[in-house]
Amino acid sequence: MPEISFSASHPPQSICLLRTSALGDVTHVLPLVRTLQAAWPDTKLTWLIGKLECKLLGDIPGIEFIVFDKTRGLSGYRDAYRQLQGRRFDALLHMQVAFRSNLLSAFVHAPVRIGYDHARSKDLHDLFVNRRIAARSGQHVLDAIGSFAEPLGLEQNSVRWDIPIPDAAYEFAEKHLPGTQPTLLVSPCSSHALRNWRPERYAAVMDHAARELGMRVLLCGGPSSYERQFGDAILAKMQTMPLDLIGKDTLKQLLALLQRARLVLTPDSGPMHLANAVGTPVLGLHAASNPARSGPYSDRRWCVDKYDAAARKFVGKPAHALAWGRKLEFPDVMDLIATDNVIERLHAFAERHD
Repeated sequence: MPEISFSASHPPQSICLLRTSALGDVTHVLPLVRTLQAAWPDTKLTWLIGKLECKLLGDIPGIEFIVFDKTRGLSGYRDAYRQLQGRRFDALLHMQVAFRSNLLSAFVHAPVRIGYDHARSKDLHDLFVNRRIAARSGQHVLDAIGSFAEPLGLEQNSVRWDIPIPDAAYEFAEKHLPGTQPTLLVSPCSSHALRNWRPERYAAVMDHAARELGMRVLLCGGPSSYERQFGDAILAKMQTMPLDLIGKDTLKQLLALLQRARLVLTPDSGPMHLANAVGTPVLGLHAASNPARSGPYSDRRWCVDKYDAAARKFVGKPAHALAWGRKLEFPDVMDLIATDNVIERLHAFAERHD
């Protein structure tokens, strides 16, 4: 059988995208979706996505979303199977290498199945694809996902998100952040606990932003008990009083708050990439992960980067000697980021944006 190819005169009729999680990663997929929509506006796009992630992106026009709820175990797989049964796509873009996602991809019937190159494959990913993106090292996650356009005959030459934000979410943000006072939004928790900074250091930076820079400070986080406890630990160490919205906003409201903020302070986390997607600069805290790979895509000038120091201390090698994408999630790795490191970046940003 000759290899199937696509072009402007022969576009695919349907494409299935598989990237179920996490929040930051699905924001990296969205520019690829925009590339496909611009090149082939009549191609039907179906996205296999996680339940939480669908709350963020599920109202994007022109995309069919099939929700995979991993918390339901076998029932989640059965639900996805029923929705995909009897359907056929021209191409599958299999953009997640976790074993769970590899199993899910088996429900997708498509003659063209594009996955990662051998170096970035794991958990039997190679068995579920028949074409691969080019093997490249040193790519940001967004660029790696964007390269899934290339086996289709396209290139991702621009990056556009345009996540819908409803009017009610803008009203929520304006209610809590009225006026024009510069706001430092602090989202202190990653889903990976070893990427989190110490509460007392957040408190010191937040007090400094309020007292020395005259910034309004907003503390955000999800509804989990861990995030509430972490936020309370920060508040207990503070001398000023920030606005506390932990567990009180939706994902859409968070997008509006992020867009209204002047700067976002966060570790490597979903809110980092949401802030970047709505155009707000990020002061990212990086020691456990490499900001060149997983930092805020558009602008990393304000990040604190201690990844190389972490590599030397915990692995005994410089960062450039590690496999690309290596995580350094060791206990106390984030202690390499001093409070003064963050305050210095905060002042550098304030001086540039006065």
